[in-house]
Amino acid sequence: MSVEKITDAEWRVMHVVWKSEKPVTSNEVVVGVVPETGWNPQTVRTLLTRLVEKEVLAATKEKGVLLYTPLATREESIRVHGQSFLERVFEGNAREMLVHFVRDRAFSPDQINELRKLLDKELSHDD
Repeated sequence: MSVEKITDAEWRVMHVVWKSEKPVTSNEVVVGVVPETGWNPQTVRTLLTRLVEKEVLAATKEKGVLLYTPLATREESIRVHGQSFLERVFEGNAREMLVHFVRDRAFSPDQINELRKLLDKELSHDD
C-alpha cells in the first residue's frame, strides 16, 4: 500500500470510504464527494480506479456491482502519511512540526488541555 503517495483528491475519496464501515459502490462515493466538491461523477470514478491501482483500495465484484474496500484503516493511513509529511517538510523534526502547528493555529482551551495531557503522558513514559 502506498498511501503516502495519494493526492489530496484521493484523500477526499478515502474519507468517504472509511466513514462507510462497509464496502461501498462508486455511486455511494459519488454521493459522498460530489456535493462538497462539485466534481464530475466520472472524476470520482477515475480516482477510485487510481486508488485500486495504487493498492489503497480493493475492488471486488458482487452481483455485477463493483465494491470498494480500504486496504488499511484511516488511522494506519494517517500514521504513514504523517510520517512521510514529517520527513519531507520538517526533515523528521517532530518538535519543529508541533511548534509550527501550535503557533500557526488557534486551539480551543479544550484542545490545548488535551494536547498537554498527551504530552504529559508521553513524557512520563520516558522516565
